[in-house]
Amino acid sequence: TVGDVDFDAVSTIAAHISPVPGGVGPMTVGVLLHNVIELAEDRAKNA
Repeated sequence: TVGDVDFDAVSTIAAHISPVPGGVGPMTVGVLLHNVIELAEDRAKNA
């Protein structure tokens, strides 16, 4: 099994499953980076 769940076991139960590899990892990294940049900009304005 690759990932957090057994795809075959939950595919009839789960409404959505992201594939591994190729799931939501890149989106998570992008959102975290966006938040870090916003925080840095806010802190620079208030310094």
